[in-house]
Amino acid sequence: MEGLNLISTFAEFKELKSIDRPTMMSVLEDVFRTQLEKMYGEDAVFDIIINIDKGDFEIYRTLTVVETVENPATEISLADVQAIDNSYEVGEEFAEKVELASFGRRGILNLRQNLSGRIMDIEKANLFNSYRDRIGEVIAGEVYQSWKKEALVMDEDGNELVLPKTEQIPADHFRKGDSVKAVIIGVEMRNNSPIITLSRTSPLFLERLFEQEVPEIFDGLITIKKVVRMPGERAKVAVESYDERIDPVGACVGVKGARIHGIVRELRNENIDIINWTSNKQLLIQRALSPAKISSMEFNEEEKSVNVYLKPSEVSLAIGKGGSNIKLAGMLAEYEIEAYREMDAEEQADDEDVLLEEFSDEIEPWVIEQLKKIGLDTAKSVLALSVDELARRSDLEEETVINVQNILKAEFED
Repeated sequence: MEGLNLISTFAEFKELKSIDRPTMMSVLEDVFRTQLEKMYGEDAVFDIIINIDKGDFEIYRTLTVVETVENPATEISLADVQAIDNSYEVGEEFAEKVELASFGRRGILNLRQNLSGRIMDIEKANLFNSYRDRIGEVIAGEVYQSWKKEALVMDEDGNELVLPKTEQIPADHFRKGDSVKAVIIGVEMRNNSPIITLSRTSPLFLERLFEQEVPEIFDGLITIKKVVRMPGERAKVAVESYDERIDPVGACVGVKGARIHGIVRELRNENIDIINWTSNKQLLIQRALSPAKISSMEFNEEEKSVNVYLKPSEVSLAIGKGGSNIKLAGMLAEYEIEAYREMDAEEQADDEDVLLEEFSDEIEPWVIEQLKKIGLDTAKSVLALSVDELARRSDLEEETVINVQNILKAEFED
């Protein structure tokens, strides 16, 4: 009965964990052999016959028949053998059947524990190898634990995956039982256990979503050249078509936005700009800063930076909310982009206007930076707006705005 229990346990693991038959046979034989060596010594020789289908096994210890026993692990006396079967002679081999009962309760318990441990190790290794080949793949799972620093996700086979808070979109708030999509970004062994890490903030996740939603991308007719993201806020996707008959931007958007809407919903309403890729950096920056219209550019190739000049009404469009548009455009083109107001003829004739940098000894640099982010880079451009308007657009305190304007006014009064 104990033997049947062992085989039953073995069969359950085989069915639940999908371990192949040869591996399971090898594991069971090895576990038995290890226990037998503890009982009889390392010199002992055994034949272990396992029949998984019938759920039974037999163990035989091979002993050499001798007149006088010197090594009990490998020898048996002629007198003892002839008491069982008098046909044996000295020098022949005798197969002694080992009953499971001889293992004792403690030995059988060790067998079960060792078998469970070995099978769990194999299963961990199989899981690690399986997911290591799936890095970059989007997977759907179910949240079964959600904590402050991470959410634990179960895949369809019941394996545990980790979605760290740092890899979640800011608007993500998961509860137990929620369905979630994410891309596999890492697989590692930690404390002898596989850790599979997921991400919803990786640019690769957005790229894979486009592959799922846009058949032309999946078929290779349209190529995604680059993806940059500020997760949950905004993203830019540069695409290119090798077939002149296909409009890559239109294909990605779909009829009435049908294709891109599903992606936007999955990313918690992240704004996605799709642009035509070009290797011409000047043209790429113009497209990336759309809908703003650039008047001129100045490139500094050594510092990988570019100054763009726009009409005052276009500056805020180029910069975007919180600087997101200009930052992503810079990431896409791999240039540091600075936006400046292009002065009209009247402003150019006015010699009295002063750049804000001139006041860096009186105004905190970070305050000047905030004003520049909304396209205000001269003293008169700041003074032209009301305190309320400046505070609203720059996210500065009214008291700070008043102080800045007083400093600037003093310059012109002088």
